[in-house]
Amino acid sequence: MLDFSQFTAAFPTDGPKPYDQNGVREIETFRKTFDGVLFIDRVLKALGVGESKAYPPRGDNGLRALHHQICESKVSPHAQLSVLYYFLLDYDELRGARSNLAEALADESGLPHNYQVLMRGLWHMDRKEFKFALEHLARPALPSEFADDIITVLVRHAHKADDYSLPLAYYHTTQPVLKTAEALELLFGALARTSVTEALYFARVHPEHARRQLFEKLVASVLEHPEAVGARGKELVSLPLTGAEEKWFQDYVASGEGKKTKNAKAVAQMRQVVTGRHRGPIPVGGLGGQGAAAVRAGR
Repeated sequence: MLDFSQFTAAFPTDGPKPYDQNGVREIETFRKTFDGVLFIDRVLKALGVGESKAYPPRGDNGLRALHHQICESKVSPHAQLSVLYYFLLDYDELRGARSNLAEALADESGLPHNYQVLMRGLWHMDRKEFKFALEHLARPALPSEFADDIITVLVRHAHKADDYSLPLAYYHTTQPVLKTAEALELLFGALARTSVTEALYFARVHPEHARRQLFEKLVASVLEHPEAVGARGKELVSLPLTGAEEKWFQDYVASGEGKKTKNAKAVAQMRQVVTGRHRGPIPVGGLGGQGAAAVRAGR
């Protein structure tokens, strides 16, 4: 069995090394895009290893010092090895496709496959290679310790392209129990922008107070985007709401925050039409009714 507590047994002493000035600069650039926190930072913190930003180590001396801290930490050998495995992925990336130092460490030390899959996935997350990351992380058998952070990062980076397929694929595959309000709200926002109906059913599994907040967030996500209010608005007003949800809807668009939005009146009117409670003119030609004729109900 490999004695990974010996530095030269864990890391090569010759060939290209990833933690020179250029390598450190590249890693710090990635860190800035993640609001100053990489997934390896979270792993090291969870293991009680090093101070803030212990990674990346600066040169050979920095790597030796960090290796020593890892091996002296009061965590399992598998947890220690998983961090060294992550570092060797940096070596492999620098050395090219033929380099398999991380895999060799795992084979020689008996690092369980799940540890390898998790750390490789987190490594890809830290390099903004999200599709590759999910090939490893979107597995129900993996521990969900970092699920909130994975959801948060994926949704935030999906905002730019308005494509939430990756965070939703991760959520639907792993079904994690989210622990933070931030991750829950970001996930729900992604659901609401993708499927109004799915977001409604997601909200229903939460306690009533949280459920109402999520429901109002769903309505707001439709009202606040005029360019999408046609299709999504029609989906919203056609939902099979419960009595409580119907009241929340009416309160929100009639007297709550939703009343302030441009589309509130049109959406409320369309809901009345769908539920058979409308009396008076019905705008046609879209929820906004711009340039539309008015017809009398029942005509």
